[in-house]
Amino acid sequence: MTQNTSSKILRCPVCKSPRQHEFRPFCSARCKQIDLNRWLSEVYSFPVEEEQNPIESQEEGLK
Repeated sequence: MTQNTSSKILRCPVCKSPRQHEFRPFCSARCKQIDLNRWLSEVYSFPVEEEQNPIESQEEGLK
């Protein structure tokens, strides 16, 4: 019931080509730069919950 993980080909997250160890986890410097540009352009982002105004929160706590 063991799975042979060495036969699994890992793919580049940008273009889905096989990964190259030198540019891990990407296949090339080009895909690495494309990914960096997507982060810097805010194409990728982490969801964030907006906080209430800290002053309003303090006022509510005093009531």
